[in-house]
Amino acid sequence: MTSLLIRGANILGKETGDIAIDHGRFVEPDSLTRPDEVIDATGLIALPGLVDLHTHLREPGREDAETVLTGSQSAARGGFTAVHAMANTAPVADTAGVIEQVYHLGREAGYTEVVPIGAVTVGQKGTQLAELGAMARSAAGVTIFSDDGLCVFDPLIMRRALEYVKTFGGIIAQHSQEPRLTEDAQMNEGVVSAELGLPGWPAVAEEAIIARDILLAEHVGSRLHICHLSTKGAVDLVRWGKSRGVQVTAEVTPHHLMLTDELVRSFDPVYKVNPPLRTQADVDAVRAGLADGTIDIVGTDHAPHPSEHKCCEWTAAAMGMVGMETALPIVVEAMTDYDFDWADIARVMSRTPAEISGLREQGSLEIGTGANLVLVDPNASERITPDAHATMGRNNPFAGIEVSSRIVHTILYGHRVVTDSQLSDPHPITRGGTWIA
Repeated sequence: MTSLLIRGANILGKETGDIAIDHGRFVEPDSLTRPDEVIDATGLIALPGLVDLHTHLREPGREDAETVLTGSQSAARGGFTAVHAMANTAPVADTAGVIEQVYHLGREAGYTEVVPIGAVTVGQKGTQLAELGAMARSAAGVTIFSDDGLCVFDPLIMRRALEYVKTFGGIIAQHSQEPRLTEDAQMNEGVVSAELGLPGWPAVAEEAIIARDILLAEHVGSRLHICHLSTKGAVDLVRWGKSRGVQVTAEVTPHHLMLTDELVRSFDPVYKVNPPLRTQADVDAVRAGLADGTIDIVGTDHAPHPSEHKCCEWTAAAMGMVGMETALPIVVEAMTDYDFDWADIARVMSRTPAEISGLREQGSLEIGTGANLVLVDPNASERITPDAHATMGRNNPFAGIEVSSRIVHTILYGHRVVTDSQLSDPHPITRGGTWIA
């Protein structure tokens, strides 16, 4: 198939119209006289394919938790046509060689565009800069670097990293966690942690690093991205940084938009995550920050774990949650009380993350760009069932929640990789090939 006509879609929730695709690109509908395939999209919302700046695909080295293939399939079912794979693999993605392995695995999978993120420091140890330039010059063309899972805690190393990536327009994505303030921490520090007797994780441990890094980014004149922001104070700091003209962007996860530390009272390790679930006041603040543009994007921080790493006592359990297949409906539910429409969903889950990463073929429905889009049923009430998901991880904190929207079709460069909410054949791309059909 080389051409596709989508009829009667509600484009960005604003107007009904047709969308035409030929050879993997959006074209004018009138130019497509004899499409190879037609989709009746009556009642469906058309959005640019979703873009996730924060996922953990685990391969290489942790294939017991996830592979690039299963992670890509999970992404496609969630409406993502591009995902960024964090560097905390085994070995760490701190060289061009590992980066290119992940890059080619993504292309061979063919369900979403996999964009590797390079480590900031060698082995994520925080003591020596990794091969940033070599990774940027690799076939993957890395633009984002992060030690996510660990904080670049040394201010001098962080300054040098910001200076280095500035030379080629790169960005440092920081996991903001002051390590000394979070030693042995198990959950958010507050009333609940005190009552449960669990070591607390104070908000200031996140906020202190964010404040420091905003000042460093301002001093150097470089780009800084704040991963999985979770506290009211962090929102205030990002707002302050932007008011000063600092090149800072920030993301929030679906779980930090929806869940609070009250859930930890169950001692169910599915709710154990880094940064931890915070208070209702923090949830309200991050929702407001997303609504007013202080927080730029939603990133899932999709973090699958084998069942034995979650089916254990709280203190021994791994931190992390899966979330790509449920991200869009959860964000819709979380932002119900705000003036937040489908165009806003497209902005925070597609266009802006694509712009931050520099993905020119993603995040847009404009004529001539890569035909990456998702069709969503906004009135499809269903219950979240992790056992039915494509990811290997079952550690989804939203199990059993009723949501009101569902991904129906995901189209990757003109090829349907999800049809009627089920996986289709992958995009017919080969190693070294092109996504355009």
